[in-house]
Amino acid sequence: MTDDMGKAHRFLDEIVLGDLAFEATGNSVSELFAAAGLAVIEVMADPLTVETNWTKDCFLSESELEDLFFEWLNSIVFIKDVEGVVFHKVHAMVRQDSENNLWHLDATLTGDRVDAARQDLRTDVKAVTKHLFEIRHDESGWYARAVLDL
Repeated sequence: MTDDMGKAHRFLDEIVLGDLAFEATGNSVSELFAAAGLAVIEVMADPLTVETNWTKDCFLSESELEDLFFEWLNSIVFIKDVEGVVFHKVHAMVRQDSENNLWHLDATLTGDRVDAARQDLRTDVKAVTKHLFEIRHDESGWYARAVLDL
């Protein structure tokens, strides 16, 4: 599926039992991180039912892109749990600092406090796992697959 921001993700029901797998794509690594973030937030709640009264900036750095991607997705779950929020949208900007051999993510999560009366709450994601975890780049763009522990 492609959202109104041009990012794409697809849930893979046939891959795992008891958990939820998804794949995400993007023309750039930033689009990939945003698409994967959107996939995670859509599992937790319908973003269209979540207001935009709350914002959280997230700054992460890792030497390996795979580690940054994994930390990013788990940060969404952590922030949901600690802050008691669900999300409406996500913005992600990834850049490589080749001088220091680091990848950096500057992201913003926008949403609201959990309110079952107003929001279509879906599934409580416990964590992102390394099972079947993959991120790659080829001539068609960026691709990632992740499994969520529900």
